[in-house]
Amino acid sequence: MTINIVNVIPVFLEKEKIETSAIWNKRVAFNKGEKLQIIAPSGSGKTSLIHFIYGMRKDYQGEIVFGEKNIGTFSAEQFAQLRQNTLSIIFQDLKLFPEQTVFKNLEIKRTLHPFQSESQIVEMAAKLGIENKLNRLVKTCSYGEQQRIAIIRALQQPFDFLVMDEPFSHLDENNRKIAAELIEVEAAKRKAGLILADLKRVEYFNADRILHL
Repeated sequence: MTINIVNVIPVFLEKEKIETSAIWNKRVAFNKGEKLQIIAPSGSGKTSLIHFIYGMRKDYQGEIVFGEKNIGTFSAEQFAQLRQNTLSIIFQDLKLFPEQTVFKNLEIKRTLHPFQSESQIVEMAAKLGIENKLNRLVKTCSYGEQQRIAIIRALQQPFDFLVMDEPFSHLDENNRKIAAELIEVEAAKRKAGLILADLKRVEYFNADRILHL
C-alpha cells in the first residue's frame, strides 16, 4: 500500500509557498512501513495536507491516491471503510467527546473495529500516565492529558497509515518520548506507515525520511 500525492495544490495557498515545497505540486509517495516526518512552518498548509489525506477537505487540485484509488472520487461509505480499516489520525484539535469519560472515548473507537483489548487500553493509559483519569470526563482533563487520550484512541483500530498533526505539542519531554515510542511499537505490529507533521523536527521520532512542506 502506498499513498501517492500527485501534483496536489491547495487552492488557497500562495504561489511562492507552493514553489518552495517538497510536496505541493510534486509527485510524492508515502509508503506503508515508512516513518515520515513533514516539517511545515506556520501557514504552509500542514493541517490542510493532513485533512486532504483523511478526506475531510477537497479544496485542492491534483490527486491523492491510496493504492490505485483516487480518494477524490470516494463516496461517504468508501471514506468510512478507509478510516475504519486503513487510515487512523491524531488531529491537532483532538476532536474528543468532552462530556464522555476518557475510557468511553477510547472504547467507542475500539468497538467500531477492534484491534486492541480492553486491558490494552488500561496498559497504554498507565504507560502515558493517565490511568487514574479513565473514569473522569474528558472536559476535566488538561490539554496535555487530552492529547495523550487522542494518541491512545488512534491506536485502537487497525491501520496501514497513521497521520499525525502536531501530536506531542502539549507534552513534556518525557511523555513525548514515551508517546513516540508507543506509536512506533504499535505501527510496527501492523507494519504500518507513520506520517508526522510538525512545525519543526521531532528529534525523538525516528523518521526514515524528512520532507519540508
